[in-house]
Amino acid sequence: MANSTLVTEFLLEVFSETWELRILLSVLFLLVYLGSLLGNLTIIIAITLDQTLNTPMYFFLRNLSILDMCYISITVPSTCVNSLIDHRNISLGGCAAQIFFFLFCACVETLFLAIMAQDRYVAICKPLLYPVIINHQFCIQMTLASLLSSLVLASVHTFKTFQLSFCHSNVVPQFFCDMPALLRLSCSDTFNNKLLILLTDIGLSGSCFVFIAISYIRILSTVLKIPIKGERGKAFSTCVPHIVVVSVFLISAAYMYLRPPVVTFEVVQEMTISVFYAMIPPFLNPIIYSLRNKQIKEAVRKVTLQVFFIFEYKRNTYLSWYSRGKELIK
Repeated sequence: MANSTLVTEFLLEVFSETWELRILLSVLFLLVYLGSLLGNLTIIIAITLDQTLNTPMYFFLRNLSILDMCYISITVPSTCVNSLIDHRNISLGGCAAQIFFFLFCACVETLFLAIMAQDRYVAICKPLLYPVIINHQFCIQMTLASLLSSLVLASVHTFKTFQLSFCHSNVVPQFFCDMPALLRLSCSDTFNNKLLILLTDIGLSGSCFVFIAISYIRILSTVLKIPIKGERGKAFSTCVPHIVVVSVFLISAAYMYLRPPVVTFEVVQEMTISVFYAMIPPFLNPIIYSLRNKQIKEAVRKVTLQVFFIFEYKRNTYLSWYSRGKELIK
């Protein structure tokens, strides 16, 4: 931290100044959060317990679900609780930690989506080479590379942000500590920070988006050559939602992080746009990528039946012990 930093804590914005609307939005976002946790946790359990899903595609789906649970947990729970109890303060260290983990998870998510697009491209367009290209070693290497590169990027951005001096105001026009909002509060020169954001967005987000788009275009062009109409419709219903979710995530984030200084929003508009890259992807990813998959559905059904039978067995065992205890007492 720079010694010239005058602000020791920040004040985050709440969803609304109206108490009734604040409760409504807090409950809505908490439901989105719980739905995201439930969906992603279901996928993690199903893939872990079902040995038939021990393939690279489901390896990345499980990792994406774990990441999404962490990603949405960084901002939503604390934001909703703080809004309900009207507690807006966050320390400088807490703000730095939130920015670091948020950027880390966002970078890893972007890289995972690109890797999963590559996995689907090889599986559909080059099925004979799939076991050679997408093997266990590839999965481990890509996962570690994603984590390490995201760790470096998040560390650099966080360090550069909190080297700045904050003396204009300590009111962050956002419901969580987001880097663009903090840069506008700084009284230091932020050119290097903005240049770093631009290079990161072009190098990481831009290249991954282009890579994902090209992969799905090739997949669709390959599937269109199949004479069976049902397979074409299935491919479109799979690829198009993937592209839509990725587009919403990357475009909304890029617009917030790269918009010119002359473009200003009201707080409500800024918070609304940030919802599209902070909450929507972790909520939609399990639905779009996994729960529409027949194998995942079957695995979830098996796990549900196993849990039900275990519960029934323990309940019957408990009732049997209880009945025997009553007979012995008599």
